[in-house]
Amino acid sequence: MDIAFLKSAFRKTDYPPPDRPEIAFAGRSNVGKSSLINVLVKRKGLARTSSKPGRTQAINFFNLEDRLFFVDLPGYGFARVPLHVKKSWGRMVETYLEKRNNLKAVVVILDIRRDLSAGDKELLEWLNYYGKKSIVVLTKADKLSRQKANSRAKQIGNQLEEITAEKPTLFSAKTREGREEIWEKINRAIKI
Repeated sequence: MDIAFLKSAFRKTDYPPPDRPEIAFAGRSNVGKSSLINVLVKRKGLARTSSKPGRTQAINFFNLEDRLFFVDLPGYGFARVPLHVKKSWGRMVETYLEKRNNLKAVVVILDIRRDLSAGDKELLEWLNYYGKKSIVVLTKADKLSRQKANSRAKQIGNQLEEITAEKPTLFSAKTREGREEIWEKINRAIKI
């Protein structure tokens, strides 16, 4: 798969031209957004990963075969940055999500070991309200036994029913579980 980092954007004027579909990746800080992108495109280290929350501080655009952009959004929630920086990230992300007409879906990434946060619910409700397609992915599935992972997926799925009809997909960066299913959902979203 031919993929390359294109650019980082801090404001709308930094975005690339909206000449192809975009799939954005959103979730709490340190939930595994960059790892998911790396596994989907089979390129370790393309999207930079870190054990420190708040590593992604800009909207990062990746060009996939000149037919699609993957967009890595800054994480929300815990990050060791000043409050005014967190607020500017929020405004930056909201502007992107609201104004980007070629955005086809947002992959909402949740850690299977954690309950839905207020930020998770707010993001999903916002996407639903504005008619934006969401693809819910439960990361770190390999950190739990198969039985526990399935149980957690069902619990989280029940919580999500109030907000979205989207059924969550289990994903593991370690085992690559869920990769094909996520690609199927992305391809369906692009064709809408």
